[in-house]
Amino acid sequence: MQRRTYIKTVVLGSLLPLSNSGFGFIKRAGQVYEGPRSVSFKSDWQNWPNMKWAGPEYWGNRLQDWVIADGKLVCDITGHNRTLHLLTVQNGEPDAELEISTTVTILTDDIARYNEGCIGLLVGAKGQFDDFRSAAVFGKGLNVGLTPKGRLQVGEKTFETGLEGIPDQFRLVFSNKAVAGRMMVSVKIINPISGKVLFEKVGITLEGIDLEGNFALLANFGASQKTDLELPSVSFENWQISSSSLYQNKTNLFGPICFAQYTLGRKKLKLTAQLAPIEEIEDHKVFLEFKKNGQWKTHEEAKVTSPGRAVNFQIENWNTTTDTPYRVSVQIGVGNTTNKYVYEGTIATEPVKKDELKVAVFSCNAHYGFPDNDIPESLDKLNYDLSVFLGDQFYESTGGFGAQYNGEFDKTCLDYLRKWMMFGWSYREIFRHKPCAIIPDDHDVYHGNVWGEGGKIADTSLGYGAKAQDSGGYKMKPEWVNMVQFTQTSHLPDAFDPTPVKNNIGVYYTHWNYAGVSFAILEDRKFKSAPKDVLPEEADIHNGWIQNKDFDIKKYKDLPADLLGERQEKFLEEWAVDWSDGAQMKAVLSQTNFATVATLPADAINDGVVPSLPLPEKGEYIAGDKPTADMDSNGWPVIKRNKAVELIRKGFAFHIAGDQHLGSFIQYGLDNHGDGGYAFAGPALNNLWPRRFWPPVDYSAHTYEKPAYLGRHIDGFGNKFTLHAVANPFNSSKEPKVLYTRSNGFGMVTFDKKNRTIRTDCYARFKDVDAADAQYPGWPVTVSQEDQLLSNAEYRLPELHIESNNHPLVRVLDSNKEIVYSLPLPHKVFLPKVFIPGTYTVEFYLNNKKVKTLNVETVQGNNERLTITI
Repeated sequence: MQRRTYIKTVVLGSLLPLSNSGFGFIKRAGQVYEGPRSVSFKSDWQNWPNMKWAGPEYWGNRLQDWVIADGKLVCDITGHNRTLHLLTVQNGEPDAELEISTTVTILTDDIARYNEGCIGLLVGAKGQFDDFRSAAVFGKGLNVGLTPKGRLQVGEKTFETGLEGIPDQFRLVFSNKAVAGRMMVSVKIINPISGKVLFEKVGITLEGIDLEGNFALLANFGASQKTDLELPSVSFENWQISSSSLYQNKTNLFGPICFAQYTLGRKKLKLTAQLAPIEEIEDHKVFLEFKKNGQWKTHEEAKVTSPGRAVNFQIENWNTTTDTPYRVSVQIGVGNTTNKYVYEGTIATEPVKKDELKVAVFSCNAHYGFPDNDIPESLDKLNYDLSVFLGDQFYESTGGFGAQYNGEFDKTCLDYLRKWMMFGWSYREIFRHKPCAIIPDDHDVYHGNVWGEGGKIADTSLGYGAKAQDSGGYKMKPEWVNMVQFTQTSHLPDAFDPTPVKNNIGVYYTHWNYAGVSFAILEDRKFKSAPKDVLPEEADIHNGWIQNKDFDIKKYKDLPADLLGERQEKFLEEWAVDWSDGAQMKAVLSQTNFATVATLPADAINDGVVPSLPLPEKGEYIAGDKPTADMDSNGWPVIKRNKAVELIRKGFAFHIAGDQHLGSFIQYGLDNHGDGGYAFAGPALNNLWPRRFWPPVDYSAHTYEKPAYLGRHIDGFGNKFTLHAVANPFNSSKEPKVLYTRSNGFGMVTFDKKNRTIRTDCYARFKDVDAADAQYPGWPVTVSQEDQLLSNAEYRLPELHIESNNHPLVRVLDSNKEIVYSLPLPHKVFLPKVFIPGTYTVEFYLNNKKVKTLNVETVQGNNERLTITI
């Protein structure tokens, strides 16, 4: 082992986009942005140990396709359009003169089978957005190199070289000169051993703008992904870029610490750091450090052992009363140097004394807006306290190339990790300095829909599509599902009951008490029955949709099927009446809501038509739709849906959900409209499936600002709900339509602990959050804590007037001594309401001790009062 002579520290700073540059980032703390300037870049893979990662200066498409082996960068697949982008240097000048070179070694004997492709360089790579990250993932530019048949390719042009096929090894040299406002390009193919020039082409004319953007290495075999072979194809070494005028930002690194997220509850801090694949570096070390009294102190040292390359830290008895800087650092030996990489953040003071707790709500993140700069920029203007990401942090299509469902296990993990890393690259600034909850949904585990059936393994002999999903369970291996859950949920408070389900798949449903708001975090999918397994065959289920138009699902409300499962129902039973640790308000976080707030054209038998449905003009009403019966929603199975709504309302809990893509604010109904609590389903960050709600109502007076669809509804399963607001997509006449016409956005839920109200805001993307039109029509919406249970209660007990120095917790029990509800009183006057007339017991608690009990009967009117001295 080489002896390291010194330690070099690299701070992976908090980054924001630099205005009008497009190619770099600056730190919030004021780091100087370098560029344009003279640049001399040279790769150093020869100094790195073997590992399944190209290093922090690079982004690989795909992650699992690029490894360092024996001092060289190896493309570990023979496939279509694999690229390895340099993150720290870009060309931002149309007249920049430069030289790029690399040595290429062909590793596959099958190269002659390919008629198309290019092996060499990608120059001037640009993405949809003027940002180096967009270019790194989606960038298109000039392919420069040799085809598998030995021809020279420069962009759309090809040239005969006289070579008999592609050499086993060659050095590619690309250079350009500015002449009369254009670029004159020359390309050389050199024997790297003898130095002999095998071929040279000069005088290739290009526009300067063609060379602006990212630099990347390219291994492109064939014309489509169907040609992929799980065999190493090519290696690169000695990649060099030199110029007197390029943009350089050495903090544009991504990894080895990619991001970190944490929660703080009941004085326990749990933080999970996401690392790159560095586990094969024998002497790597991961440290969690805190800055106290001006000094950084190491709390714990760890190594990367999880297949998800995440490391979890847990600290008991955390001081919640002060902001504490943290950093995750990694030491890696590189040649004679030990590099120390540092990712910094803040453990925020728990805002117990603040009257309001503001929760930013996100879900459903396709890659259309990547790297999504507008979202953290908007959040910077809103004084939020924590964030929740409620599923579909990415989709199978994220980053291109689809999903790798099978093959070598670790490659399927790396396939997931690339998508997960893209999520963090977009949103890490939202949770770098504040706590967050993250819960996976179906697409996070590579499902369009998932009915977990308690951890069952799906029948993948049917493929990896809808048929396998309909069989129930998980398509991916249990250890892979656990890997996903570890990366996304290991920072959550400890599970209520950590006993794994079938096939040793772990659980994470839990109780998070933060700053006086108690959150129940649920797993909607894990215990849910697959419709095809429990409905009659005549229903003809496909992907959770009934194909038989004559089948009436409303006749099967009492079907013996699971939704949350007995374990989570038991959890909610206990949680609903648990007001310990200073809890004053409650909320449920889950993947989806307990109703199907969506419609489809009357002749549709599934939602496959959704992406192609025409968009209405602003203010137009779509006629001819019907309520849907989508069993991916929590509107099914009905009997268990009703059970869940009963349990939630018992705790006066507000429901916050994701999944539906369609932002909505509703009140649940059980026996009657309005006898359940309220629920907010946030809009999609990037809407892959633009659902809509156009019920058959009188729309003669419909306007965008005063929509006709508000009011009472019954969904396709017979569930009652009252709609207060919905963010329907409409034609904004802006491009790209996929971002501007699909009602993308995010939510904000504000818990006012003093006045016991819940306010919901629903923001559109690409709007100034302070502007008058920043929110979708109908928002903001404000309801009270008591509205979650008692808004439709018809009967009353005597009004209570409390004489005490403290506000007690009141518990109401029925004649069977079963708890109807309990509530910590915000004021010293309280009017208890109930749903059934009769005799009730009212108990009063201070500091978790019962201090008084009285028996009362329901009364007429508001005149009867009781003074309670405690």
